[in-house]
Amino acid sequence: MSVLANRIAAVLWFIWGAVHLLAGILTVSQDTPQAIAGIADAVDPATLALEYAPAVGAIINQHGFNLGWIGITTLLCVPFVWTGRREAVFLAALVGGLADVGYFLFLDLGGHVHFVPGTIMTLVSGSAVLLSFGSAWATRNQA
Repeated sequence: MSVLANRIAAVLWFIWGAVHLLAGILTVSQDTPQAIAGIADAVDPATLALEYAPAVGAIINQHGFNLGWIGITTLLCVPFVWTGRREAVFLAALVGGLADVGYFLFLDLGGHVHFVPGTIMTLVSGSAVLLSFGSAWATRNQA
């Protein structure tokens, strides 16, 4: 059962990491209003079509950069989560799981995003954390 849980968690982290790497690339490559509208997709884009100060664009680009490295880090963990390496399980949970806590608190609960894809990705990371932690807990005395 632990092997299956790790493999499902690895697939979930792969999906989550790939989506976040792509989101990071798109966020950095778009103009500030389009990037913000891409993140806060439940907000009327017309209300976001403003002239932003260059510092706002820099903050959005930093966010995109963070999405990218978070996605890459999670993707690098995937083969190790697949094989049940506890270090990778905890690194993926720390990076991907905590990234989604902030997303959930400020965007989901704030009503600024649609269920798909945003909330789905939060459910994906939460499921991956639970599956892989459950597997790590079940096999803690082995090794």
